[in-house]
Amino acid sequence: MRKPQLFMLVYNSFRTQAGAPTLHNYTRFLGDSFYRDVLWHTLWIGALTTLGCLVVGYPFAVYLRGRSPRARNYLSLVLLSPLLISMVTRAYGWLVLLGPKGPIADGFHALGLDAPKMLYNDTAVVIGMVHVMLAYMVLPLMGSLDRIDPALTPAAKGLGASGWTCFWRITVPLSLPGMLAGSLIVFSLTVSSFVTPAILGGPTVKLMPYFVYTEATSNLNWPYAAAIGFVLIVVTTILTAVYARLLRGRGGKEVFA
Repeated sequence: MRKPQLFMLVYNSFRTQAGAPTLHNYTRFLGDSFYRDVLWHTLWIGALTTLGCLVVGYPFAVYLRGRSPRARNYLSLVLLSPLLISMVTRAYGWLVLLGPKGPIADGFHALGLDAPKMLYNDTAVVIGMVHVMLAYMVLPLMGSLDRIDPALTPAAKGLGASGWTCFWRITVPLSLPGMLAGSLIVFSLTVSSFVTPAILGGPTVKLMPYFVYTEATSNLNWPYAAAIGFVLIVVTTILTAVYARLLRGRGGKEVFA
């Protein structure tokens, strides 16, 4: 967000609809347990999506590290392909896959099992968001893994370290900068996403961007929409700063010990 836009967001958040100065927009938000729960739920979905991208993306990045340049180019294209498709199209694709008559449900039925409800809940939103955000996790991880000296692992094995020991004591600590960058990008983009949660979450999963949209377009209460948006920006900034500081400190101790 550019500075003039951020300034106008903050300025409008301290105004009434008539233009008078007020703190009511913030007292209304902070004093309502419903909106506090929505904020917590938004951060929770962001954390789950970040964790999902890390769990799926880290093995994929490690696998890419050992491939030939040609294979890496093809696999990177597959990784980036979701970003070349409209967000609405991606979301509706998952709507079909996770629907009660979709191929996943048909697989459960073929096994004689009842298909679980996979739409309009947190699980559907996290699956859709992981699919969208995976590239933002893998690309920074690939950059960190490529900077690791390839001679370190053979040297450690020559001194008696096992493959798992090399992975946990060398590869993981030295790839922490990539984890940090990917996690910050994924978390920040997830908590501010609107289209995918709105389509896959339906009427039961309401996140902060949904209420910003509702207040601005349906209720035409731009000052309150600005306050909700600014609260989300402040909380996200604080959390990402604390996370970055903790991970950098922990990574520095492990790498340079």
